[in-house]
This record gives sequence, structure tokens and C-alpha cells, in this order.
Amino acid sequence: MRTKPIFEGAATALVTPLDESGVNYAQLERLINWQIDEGINALVICGTTGEASTLTDEEHREVIRYSVEVAAGRVPIIAGTGSNDTAYAVDLTKFSCDAGADGMLVVTPYYNKATQNGLIKMFETIADNSTKPLILYNVPSRTGVNILPSTYAKLADHPMIAGIKEANGNISSVVETASLVGDKLDIYSGNDDQIVPIMSMGGKGVISVLSNVLPAKTVELCQKMLKGDVKGAAAMQMEMLPLINALFCEVNPIPVKAAMAAMGYCEDYLRLPLTSMEEAHRQVLLNEMRKQGAIK
Repeated sequence: MRTKPIFEGAATALVTPLDESGVNYAQLERLINWQIDEGINALVICGTTGEASTLTDEEHREVIRYSVEVAAGRVPIIAGTGSNDTAYAVDLTKFSCDAGADGMLVVTPYYNKATQNGLIKMFETIADNSTKPLILYNVPSRTGVNILPSTYAKLADHPMIAGIKEANGNISSVVETASLVGDKLDIYSGNDDQIVPIMSMGGKGVISVLSNVLPAKTVELCQKMLKGDVKGAAAMQMEMLPLINALFCEVNPIPVKAAMAAMGYCEDYLRLPLTSMEEAHRQVLLNEMRKQGAIK
């Protein structure tokens, strides 16, 4: 039986405030409360932007648990529980369900990769062990594997697989996926520069890096699309494009960490192999943030 979407609109793929001593939970609390005050529709915790790949297992679990506690039901919390180790992904998914997360973001397996049949078996295994709905995360530029539209179609009937975060950059593929899955899966843009195109094909919103910096504006853009104001949404998409490009001029989350530090929400601290933003790129980013009113 089809359930309602985990969220509609904009979900922030939230940064994880870090410093030399570990996760800064006071900054995380302030960040979550600010995002909710700005009207964000959901929060994704411990995704790519949250530097899940360099969090310890203990940190990963505690950040999810703590975020659920701070949000206190005000917005859905979607926990990043994917892994290239299916057994670990199952374990982390079970933990996050028990911790009160409202949904799971499950990335394709990286490094060891998989065939399409392997992807189906992996996602079904995780879904079979989850009491909360899954959003499948397709980002072949990072993982080296792409979920095909026909694979989505085979997964669409699983009762615990609810949606797709599509970041393969291929609009033609999104159109084919939408035609095959119909209303069985909710499609979310995984790229901030493709919110309008993907929502125009019936997408429910975006899982966004941009909304770390501009939560209210990102929500407004999505609401315009949901209400059918394509022209207004497209104008906002184009207006924010220079900032979106600046946020991706180096590998995510390097630029957004610099941006959030400039706004006073965290330290500009990343764990190796990520390093702080190059100064020339930082100045471009800060200039675009000023134009959008994010900083003075």
C-alpha cells in the first residue's frame, strides 16, 4: 500500500559541525533549530554533505540519535545508512529505525560496486530489515555505479522503498524512470541545479546542499513548483545558479563547510582527505553569498 511521501519540498543534506575534538553537538543543535525555524521540510543527517564517510561508527550513530532528539518531531529526520557493506547498512538502518528516524537514505555501493541484480538484492535486503521507508541514493560520480530506470521499476513494488534521490545528472534517465515507476516512487533531485527540471517531471522536491545556506529560498523554490508556478521557480533557479556553482566548484562538502563557517554555524574543519577551500574559490563563494544576502 502506497504511503504518503516522507517529505515534499526541500530537505537539507546537513553538514556535521566538526572540530579537532570531534563532533560539536552544541553547534549541531543550533544548526538544526535554525533550519527548522527557516521552514525546511526535512533534514538528511549523515549523508555525503555530513561527512559520514569519515565519522566513526559511534559518531555516526550518535549524530543520528541526537538529531532525532533535537528535531523532536518538528520535521522528518532522514538518516544516511548506506554502505558498500550490506550487513553494516542493515545494522545501521535497524539502529536508526529504533532511534526514531523517519526515513533512510541508502546510497549505492561504492568501490566494490555491483551489477543491477546485485543492487536489487542489496536494496531489498536493507528494505526487508527496515521499519521506516527508504530513499535510494544514486550518485554514480562518487560511487562508480548507476541505477538504471528498469532497476527502479523492479524495486518500486517493495513496500519499504519509497523514493529516489537522483544525482546522476541525466534528465533523460529521470524521464524514463518517472514513466516506469509512476506514483510508486517519489523522485527527488539530488542536484541543486536540476530542481526545476526534475520537479517538472513530477518530482517531489530536492535533497539539497544549497539549503544549508539558503533554506527559506530553497523551500520557496520548491513550493512554487509544487503549486505549478514553473516560471517563478525557474527564475529563482537561475538567480541562485551562481551560488550553486560556487558551492560545487570543489568537491562537496568543502565549499558548504566554508559557507557555514562564514555564517557562524560551524568551524571550517574537515577530516582528511578533504581539506579547506582554496582561497580564490572561497572569495567567489563569499561574493555569491553576499549577493544572496546570506552574509554581509
